[in-house]
Amino acid sequence: MSDCIFCKIVAGEIPSSKVYEDDEVLAFHDIHPFARVHFLIIPKAHVASLADCAPEHERLLGRMLLLAPRLAKEQGLDSGFKTLINTGRGGGQEVFHVHIHVFGGGDPVRRS
Repeated sequence: MSDCIFCKIVAGEIPSSKVYEDDEVLAFHDIHPFARVHFLIIPKAHVASLADCAPEHERLLGRMLLLAPRLAKEQGLDSGFKTLINTGRGGGQEVFHVHIHVFGGGDPVRRS
């Protein structure tokens, strides 16, 4: 989608601090972290929300979820982490491209 910020990140039109990338998935640090470690895992293909996923997305969603613990550990979250998927406006979703928040490690480091 031409107006989707995450699609623009996937296309390289907007820079990101990448954590992981392969043919189907991209993970990058959140620009407004609410924990010391906070990154997003997104599919490269545009799907607006979890509510818009269909059976054909099952493998991709599973793959994204299984990446979370591996990437969390690589980011220093050895003792645990949280995951969050906001779905729809009523669920707090702000960017309408399905994504998993992975975060932990205490309050974010404030940069001056």
